[in-house]
Amino acid sequence: MEPKLLSGKKALIVGIANENSIAYGCARMLKTAGADLAITYLNDKAKPYVDKAVSELTPDIYMRCDVTSNDELKNLFREIESKWHQLDILIHSIAFAPKQDLQGHIIDCSKEGFLLAMDISCHSFLRMAHLAKPLMKNGGSLFAMSFYGAEKVVENYNLMGPVKAALEACVRYMAVELGPEKIRVIALSPGPVKTRAASGLDKFDELMLRAREKSPLQTLVEIDDVGAMVAFLASDYAKNITGDTIYIDGGYHIVG
Repeated sequence: MEPKLLSGKKALIVGIANENSIAYGCARMLKTAGADLAITYLNDKAKPYVDKAVSELTPDIYMRCDVTSNDELKNLFREIESKWHQLDILIHSIAFAPKQDLQGHIIDCSKEGFLLAMDISCHSFLRMAHLAKPLMKNGGSLFAMSFYGAEKVVENYNLMGPVKAALEACVRYMAVELGPEKIRVIALSPGPVKTRAASGLDKFDELMLRAREKSPLQTLVEIDDVGAMVAFLASDYAKNITGDTIYIDGGYHIVG
């Protein structure tokens, strides 16, 4: 990757929980590629863990943002407009479902749990895109994180399967709507990565073992692999890529 591939670009990363987060790998690689960073943390409880992770990234903007709060979302984008006057890259790397709904049978999930999972994991991407659009005056790129379980049934992925499927469908429709503004929208589908969010899935270690054994490259994905793909896709080298789900999984999805 060129060291300054994204020099002058302004990137917002939402979803860093700690140094093992996919969002952290994205932030690190975007920084390496020359982008200026805006980074959020969920709440005061989460902040010390995010502080530690981003201490060497020196973000221009570092703010609290719980995406269930419209006020916090609006405050974030006001700060971006005030400080940068533009936004080029947005990374949405957040997902949540209540544990009892996530680990149970999908037909047993509660209405409240389903709606909360859909709101945080999917609809918040639409809300962020709505706020980002006016700042992407010269075009830009929006990224959301998905998983193979959106396309095929993955054991124990349960409720998050249809939620991620909805997210990927949103990406396609957003790509068409925002294409005339030169704003590209892409879903990334990494193989299983041991993050804090993934720890909520039952038997996740077994899923990682299967992915390593069955993938053509017999490898597991690392967070910097995802970050490197984001840096490439956010650059002019990928200016004609939009609306797709890009797999970063050692080829697991072709045999899984």
